[in-house]
Amino acid sequence: MKNISKLIWSEEAINNLKEILDYLESKWTERELRNFAKKLERQIDIIKSQPLSYPKSKNKNIRRAVMTKQTTVYYGITKDSIRIVSLFDNRKNPKKLKI
Repeated sequence: MKNISKLIWSEEAINNLKEILDYLESKWTERELRNFAKKLERQIDIIKSQPLSYPKSKNKNIRRAVMTKQTTVYYGITKDSIRIVSLFDNRKNPKKLKI
């Protein structure tokens, strides 16, 4: 599959990202924030260049990419775009995952 450049963030994923950043800002240093941003950027780049490389989740139309032991990126693929569905905090109850 070719590199997909169009990336769409769901409202849920945007809210998840805001929650994660708010938590990091309150508990960690600027350095940890930058490290998280770099890891997320790298993860998105890999997803865009190799979208089929991550396993399908229980919802067969959604794939899951473990970014860190605390965070998993859930995304869907169409022929011309990737939709980030959720950035899930792995420490939360899995029943709270909205995909």
